[in-house]
Amino acid sequence: MKVSFDFDGTLSRKDVQKFAKELVEEGHEVWIVTSRFSNEAVAEKGWYWIREQNAKLFEVADECGINRENIHFTNQNPKVIFLKDKDFVLHLDDDIIELMDIMDSGDKCKPLNVDHMSWDLNCREIINNEKF
Repeated sequence: MKVSFDFDGTLSRKDVQKFAKELVEEGHEVWIVTSRFSNEAVAEKGWYWIREQNAKLFEVADECGINRENIHFTNQNPKVIFLKDKDFVLHLDDDIIELMDIMDSGDKCKPLNVDHMSWDLNCREIINNEKF
């Protein structure tokens, strides 16, 4: 299955990192889709602190086993623009607006709120239902 995680407030959490690592080990295609600016997008602006912040994101991705090619920076554009029609089964995020945009898009990607108490069970349910 192809699944997506936001970073800040989501994959930055240890419990979500553990879950993402489990999915990678199970053979799922795990992505990070973040609103952050990419290093390339800020190079000419001289926003050096963005590179430092993104270094932590890359470190977490490596620890979870997420391929660098599976990291997408939206540069503050809505995440649904990237996610739509790319066969993601779910996107886990803490941003209600991003989640509503995904829901309103009509795409098959299920938006899930990481702040919901059973986010992990909901993710598993979607993944298990997609297998059949």
